[in-house]
Order: sequence, then structure tokens, then C-alpha cells
Amino acid sequence: MSDTVTVRDPSDTPEGRTTTLVAVVGATATGKSDLAVDLALACGGEVVNADAMQLYRGMDIGTAKLTERERHGIPHLQLDVLDVREEASVAAYQRHARADVAAICGRGGIAVLTGGSGLYVRAVLDRMEIPPTDATHRRELEEELARVGVAELHRRLALLDPAAAAAILPSNGRRVVRALEVIGLTGRPFSATLPRPEYVRPAVQIGLALERDELDRRIAARVDRMWADGLVDEVRSLERAGLREGRTASRALGYAQVLDLLDGRCDEAEAKADVVRATRRFARRQESWFRRDGRIVWLPAQAPDLLPRALAVLGRPLPAP
Repeated sequence: MSDTVTVRDPSDTPEGRTTTLVAVVGATATGKSDLAVDLALACGGEVVNADAMQLYRGMDIGTAKLTERERHGIPHLQLDVLDVREEASVAAYQRHARADVAAICGRGGIAVLTGGSGLYVRAVLDRMEIPPTDATHRRELEEELARVGVAELHRRLALLDPAAAAAILPSNGRRVVRALEVIGLTGRPFSATLPRPEYVRPAVQIGLALERDELDRRIAARVDRMWADGLVDEVRSLERAGLREGRTASRALGYAQVLDLLDGRCDEAEAKADVVRATRRFARRQESWFRRDGRIVWLPAQAPDLLPRALAVLGRPLPAP
């Protein structure tokens, strides 16, 4: 994202006037969770989590999960549904989250989907085929990854599926392996299984935008707050619960760095600095992912009238005081 925030006029989205599904998206630390609660309070809705790491029980401080008090009585679904030893699955999440959205709409409410895991958001909103998986084939590819390195596998992917290779970072071994696994199992390009920008039910997406300097400042402040709130102790507790056994949870931002700290591979200052750097890189990737979706209505996260603007996108009035 450039330093100039581009904001689309909410009046450009008349479809918002009838939607029962709204997604609040954007980079980490932009205030998505708070706006989602405010929208749910104003519209009689419920929140559906779309942050892959907030699926895990006990991963509270490091994922900036809202406390019960901060939720203001609004039901939050798809929170605390996995043990840290379990691997998160987009297919399972899609099935359960879509069922939650259907149930909320069936009750006459509005479903407020929120989170920064772009693929999870798309799995709920868009037509998206979840390709098959095979543990044996996956293990063979992972062993090859360890043996020859991610660069070699990414080169192979570029030959087999240039579109997928262009969309996957050359350093992301997990996604490269998954793409090669799907190609091997289906004989089709992995890119053919990626989500199409076609809503499965009427929806509106609201994106929260922040200037780069302010976003970086918020990320650093959030990491300081997490440390002060007891992130290291949280990781120690989760370690006893099997965190290191979890392929997904153990790699989460903040948790991986604290595990390095506990193993003596860095000191506390280095661990904190690494979390800040990694989170800023992650925020850049989130911005890039969401900015590609032209359906998102972008609003300035710091606007004093953010809630009225968001409600205007949905064609809904401010609630009576």
C-alpha cells in the first residue's frame, strides 16, 4: 500500500442495502475486531472469526483476541475451536464458518466476518474449490523440501504451474509443497483451484486502511503490549499443552519467536524485535492480498466517524442513542 490512502465512496455500493453478510478486512492492527463488534451491536449481528490463529484455544495474547468484556456480549463464532496440536484446515474452516453464517442469517441477523487471513475470508465469501490432500504424498514432498530446499521446489512449480508460482512467495515452503501436492493428485494446475471473485451469497467487504507509518507504530505498540500482558508466560503454558507438536500453531507470529527465546536462540530484546519485523512483513502481505480485490470498500481506520461510514456502506442507519 502506498502512503496515500484511497477511499471509495460508500454510495457506490447499493448492494450493501440488502446484505446479511459483511466482511471487515485489512492488515493486522487496523482495528478490524473493534469495528466488527460495533457493526454487530448496531445491526443485531454476530461475529464470525476469519483469523486462522484465533481458532486456537489459549492463543489469546499473541493473536490479540478480544476479551469477553471487549466483545460486549456479541457472540463470536470460530474462536477457540482447535487444540494447539491440531493443524488448521481451510476446508474444515470453510465448512464450519459457512454453516455459522447460514445459521446467523436464518435467525434474521447479520453475519460480520472479520480477520486478516485472506484465504479464510475468501473461503467463506467466494466460490472456492478445496482440493484433496494425501498424507503420504505430502510427506514425500516435505522430505524432498528438507533435502533440496524450497528454491528447487519453487522452480519445479514454476514449470508446472507458472500462475501458482507467481502467486506463492519463493520462500513459502508450506504453500509450494501444497501446490505440488494438488498438481500431483489432480493432474490440474493448483491455480485452477484458487477462489474465484464470485460471492456465494450477497456480501459487502469493508477494508480498513492506515498510513504506513501509523500502521508500523501500532504494530510496535501492540507487541510491547503483548509482552506486558504476559505473552511469554502464555507460550510457556501452551508449550505444556503441546504447542511444539502443532504444525500450524507453533509457527504463528509471536509464538515461534518466543519458542526461540525459550530455547535460548535469542534474548528477549531480539525476540521482541523479530516479532515486530515479522508482523510488519505480514501486514505488507495482507495489504497486497486485499488490495487485489476491487470489491472492497476502503475506509480510513482512524476516521472519528468510522462506524457511521461503515453503516452507510451497508445502507443502515445509526442506532438510536
